[in-house]
Amino acid sequence: MATAEERTPGTRRTRLIKGPGMLLVWLYGVMVVGAVSRSAVQISTEFEHAPLAYSLSAMAGLVYGFITYSLVRGGETARKAALVCCAAELLGVLVVGTWTLVEPSAFPDATVWSDYGMGYLFIPVLLPLSAIYWLRKGAR
Repeated sequence: MATAEERTPGTRRTRLIKGPGMLLVWLYGVMVVGAVSRSAVQISTEFEHAPLAYSLSAMAGLVYGFITYSLVRGGETARKAALVCCAAELLGVLVVGTWTLVEPSAFPDATVWSDYGMGYLFIPVLLPLSAIYWLRKGAR
């Protein structure tokens, strides 16, 4: 169903994937594949070992997927949805990253967001910061 912005004659959906936005889509796409495939294997083979860690990784993959979809979809509604999800992602990375440092025994195995994404070259903490900047800049 189209939003009022998209139904109004003479208006077009705002593109979010021009310029640096294309790099964000590519990086989020890589993170979707990495987080979802890793968590799918871990959940199906050794879920009882670290259920919290594997569930958080699966959730991260779903968030990455939604942000990727929103960026590709474009439009003001998608931009706002992506912005909210990026803020939630950043909050998740900060909370889980801090939690894994303060209470490592709670995570017998790493998540995508463990140690602020160190296992993923800190991309999980840098990506939402970059995306929030890009999405806010695009709103102007």
